[in-house]
Amino acid sequence: MTTALLGARLFDGERFLDDHAVLVDGNTIANVVPKHQVPHDMARQVLNGGLLAPGFIDLQVNGGGGVLFNNDPSVDALKRITAGHRKVGTTRLLPTTISDTPERLQACMAAVKDARVDNPGILGMHIEGPFFNVEQRGVHHSDYLRTMTSSDLKMISTLALDMPVLLTLAPEMMLPGQIAQLVRAGVEVSAGHTHARYEEVERAIQEGLNGVTHLYNAMRPLQGREPGVVGAALTHHEMHAGIIVDNFHVHPASVLLAYRAKPLGKLYLVSDSMATVGSTSISFTLYDETLTAVDGRLVSAEGRLAGSAIGLIDAVRCCVQDVGIPLEHALAMASRFPAEYLHLDEQLGWLKPGHQADLVHLDDDLNVLETWVAGMAERTENRAGDNAA
Repeated sequence: MTTALLGARLFDGERFLDDHAVLVDGNTIANVVPKHQVPHDMARQVLNGGLLAPGFIDLQVNGGGGVLFNNDPSVDALKRITAGHRKVGTTRLLPTTISDTPERLQACMAAVKDARVDNPGILGMHIEGPFFNVEQRGVHHSDYLRTMTSSDLKMISTLALDMPVLLTLAPEMMLPGQIAQLVRAGVEVSAGHTHARYEEVERAIQEGLNGVTHLYNAMRPLQGREPGVVGAALTHHEMHAGIIVDNFHVHPASVLLAYRAKPLGKLYLVSDSMATVGSTSISFTLYDETLTAVDGRLVSAEGRLAGSAIGLIDAVRCCVQDVGIPLEHALAMASRFPAEYLHLDEQLGWLKPGHQADLVHLDDDLNVLETWVAGMAERTENRAGDNAA
């Protein structure tokens, strides 16, 4: 049965529409029409104002709902993670692994494969490490960092046959030709936790590297005589870049610089969230170390930033209120642009006929009221500040 969602302003992925309705038929969007064209006998859900937009897509989710994926690589854990992130507007996500043993990575892969059977919130998988430069390891434990073997390459390439796979690695730690092999297998390869020089990133781009993970963080910075990874990301317009906008990881002025430097569509939001998002818990363990949410950020015992305590709605809000990015662009940075990076924009990221019925209903203060995943609705009582508890 087709249902008309009306009573809210629409953002269709590119522009705002007033006095329109979204017609949802099962798991897809049947049409977007002026509200006076909605048939009188059609079922209706009247939304009490606010904004109806495409559901958010988070390509870097380490945990949520009280669970860290590395600690519990299971189907049940992924259900809790996706449920936690629905509270912050995210309807699809990539569970993200942190550098660990090969056995733990294989367990995470198996869990994602199994979860995708009946959990539409799981898009695929983001493998973050362990092929990193120890100089830029961040919270990743140095004991697990290593170079890529032929068996690693085969395992990751095989996974990409079944689902979208995003792999974050340090280009300077790779052998010539390895990135090209991964790209030919369908893997999206992104630079992160890297101390590569500008020229090293350029060589990786020639092999097919097309992304940068959490821009500015855990990478060689931009300097006058050495542009580094940041310089490569900002000057190569074909490069996509994820960015954490929480006012802790990146200064608002640096976010604004990236927004102005990158072509529209190439900068997208990620949460890099840990277990606390969408949960009442304020701490969890990683590598037997307790990480705690303090004043809106996650820190280790040494005070080092360790992932984030935000969801994508918080990033959207920061973009608009603290950086000065127009709302329509901030919303697209959380939905359409990540869908484009994964080549899924024919299915997700828009309110268009034939697209998946993934939506988020926001109030005027950009709080999440309700989400739809493949047409299935769920209300949330979250308000600003609750989702980073």
